[in-house]
Amino acid sequence: MITIKNNKEIQLLRQGGRILGQIMKQLVKEVKPGATTGQLEQMADFLIKQAGGRPAFKGFRAEKDDRPFPTALCVCLNDEVVHAPSLPSRQLKSGDIVGIDIGMEYQGFYTDMAATAAVGKVSRQAQKLIKTVKQALALGIEQVRPGNSLNNIGKAIEQGAAANGFSVVRDLVGHGVGYDLHEDPQIPNYDLSYNKKIILKPGMVLAIEPMVNAGDWRVKDGPDGLTILTADGSLSAQFEHTIVVTGQGHEILTKFEL
Repeated sequence: MITIKNNKEIQLLRQGGRILGQIMKQLVKEVKPGATTGQLEQMADFLIKQAGGRPAFKGFRAEKDDRPFPTALCVCLNDEVVHAPSLPSRQLKSGDIVGIDIGMEYQGFYTDMAATAAVGKVSRQAQKLIKTVKQALALGIEQVRPGNSLNNIGKAIEQGAAANGFSVVRDLVGHGVGYDLHEDPQIPNYDLSYNKKIILKPGMVLAIEPMVNAGDWRVKDGPDGLTILTADGSLSAQFEHTIVVTGQGHEILTKFEL
């Protein structure tokens, strides 16, 4: 069921989103050769708790019988698409690209975001991929307004990626967020006819998260049972924001500027 948040709830989500955006800003600044994923994990855990929040990923189970996710962050390197725990610690090297995905519960409400950053000097393909995914997210967000269909978000993202020769992952999606980390509706990053029936309304809160591969869109499970990688070993990048549908259009709750 798709939920509608009231003004008081949106204000709490706005506060949490603002905090999470500032935490992401600090994490991205730490992405440099020689830094470790463990350092990013420690920093995120400390900053979330200092702000009065709780790391939403740590201990998360998609199903009750699943192994709980062990860390506050997902930190994905190069061909890792999503869900790579940030421990055991790995050192970042010049030429890597690193995706940081972070969620927080604040005052009982959840926000979720992700960004991909270059480590030192990266290839032209990596630069283009990061730029394309960031722009694809912006194209998807432009479609968030009352009366528009959910499908137009994914369609805009897919077109933005394809125009630059990249492919969107089809097995993983964005989602509603707010009362829980994952809510309805699912938000594919591609054109899906069924989603034309879902019309955006004020008070809907969405986590829009394009995951784009430099090669084929297909993915595979990693040996740790948590990390998902590109099937062909190509680079992958992700950006994500939590968005609320407003009466006039939308508001990015997790916005930050570097």
